[in-house]
Amino acid sequence: MKKGMALTLGLNAVDPKHYDGWEGVLNACEADATDMADIAKAREFLTKTLLTKEVTRDRVIDALSDAASSLQAGDIFLLSYSGHGGQLPDLNNDEDDFQDETWCLFDGEIVDDELYALYAKFAAGVRILVFSDSCHSGTVVKAAYYHGTMNARSSALGSDVIRYRAMPREVALRTYRSNKPFYDKILKQPKLQDAQDAVKASVLLISGCQDNQYSMDGDFNGLFTANLLRTWNDGSFKKGYKSFHKAIVKTMPPDQTPNYFWTGKFDKAFEKQIPFTI
Repeated sequence: MKKGMALTLGLNAVDPKHYDGWEGVLNACEADATDMADIAKAREFLTKTLLTKEVTRDRVIDALSDAASSLQAGDIFLLSYSGHGGQLPDLNNDEDDFQDETWCLFDGEIVDDELYALYAKFAAGVRILVFSDSCHSGTVVKAAYYHGTMNARSSALGSDVIRYRAMPREVALRTYRSNKPFYDKILKQPKLQDAQDAVKASVLLISGCQDNQYSMDGDFNGLFTANLLRTWNDGSFKKGYKSFHKAIVKTMPPDQTPNYFWTGKFDKAFEKQIPFTI
């Protein structure tokens, strides 16, 4: 019998001791993680949720490693992240823009190369579904564009203060400089340069925005997660992942366009499945 495991992560703040005084306060990331966990549980995934202070580098790495050792070909792993996206300098020359993208976990950033290395632990034939409601690049704060209306539960707006899920560039620089030996040890690892090529599983990522855009936080959910939940509609959505992505995009503003891409082995049968199918 096929097995499903899920890990949902949500951070409404980070530890200022690591991020050089920056707390990165957000509002709806924990709600996103809880709502994604509810979907996973309803679909009978074995589900683990980590919130804010629990979302440490060690715990996330351990949880991904445990899933990799537990799942076999035909199984599925769901990973969702809601929080700040950041950047670090690319020191192993595998990025066209000379910057590595990161997730800002509570006690430190986890680099995209590290995530690929963790995905590479999964067996061939495992399906990995990743949702990331975060921002991974951008150098200036954009003006708010979207003022559409949704129902009260799923609306991402409603507050006079609009927050984006992006680590400010000056914070990114300070954080790196304050923790340079720690990050350089990761960023200079030659084995991480080819980590993406080592992925044998089928990894589908649907992210909250493009690399050059910002993801918006909200009162009840992040904008991307809010529209994902509306599109899913408690399981009423019955098409495949590509259609799911397109339906979400239709509800988003033009300056926040969810991305869709594969790494590892492309799996057409996986792509055609109803989302969250074990």
